[in-house]
Amino acid sequence: MSDVWGDRADAYRSSATHAHDADLDIVVEMCNPHEGVKALDVATGGGHVARRLHEQGAEVVTTDASPGMKPDVVCRAEDLPFADGSFDVVVTRIAPHHFTDIGRAVGELARVSNAVVVVEDTLYAAEEVEQAEKLRDPTHVRSYSEAEWRELLESAGLEVERVEHFAKTHDFDDWLARCDCVGAAAERVRELLAPWASDDGAIWSDTKVILKARKSQT
Repeated sequence: MSDVWGDRADAYRSSATHAHDADLDIVVEMCNPHEGVKALDVATGGGHVARRLHEQGAEVVTTDASPGMKPDVVCRAEDLPFADGSFDVVVTRIAPHHFTDIGRAVGELARVSNAVVVVEDTLYAAEEVEQAEKLRDPTHVRSYSEAEWRELLESAGLEVERVEHFAKTHDFDDWLARCDCVGAAAERVRELLAPWASDDGAIWSDTKVILKARKSQT
């Protein structure tokens, strides 16, 4: 079986929107990394969160379903092979829209955390955006609204204590190229996303939602 994400690994490691934007700073702040903190980075992708957490003293374990992303543990978010409460903080960034069973995945994030779960992902905008995302990248499953995220986290026994929204701008050519979306498919994606694109079509924008939730004490 082809490792689609492994084939894309270098593109995501070098992606400026994944590696450097201020939303990454917010995610890291919410994780509160320091010496003695045990962190799990789920669906680590290019490893940007893990690197930052490690730099600030946390002990970090990474997982990803793609061997090509070179995680410490190859597994799906829905099947984390760790004991209950193994980590102080469990984080996943710009990945949950790929999870096949989002409810089960969030349940696993909560299960293996003993304190905090931090999630960042694309905020649901419209069905046209969902169509464009799937056409550009067939591994896209769905983006969720803030209300849906709150319900998912609360259903997993977590209490949401902080929510941030972050507007993110994408270079259209780079964004399409990361998933090898070309030709008629790329043109259709551009048509679908026109309401969210600049007048010259060079960039388009979406919004990320970042949530920090804590294990319920009740």
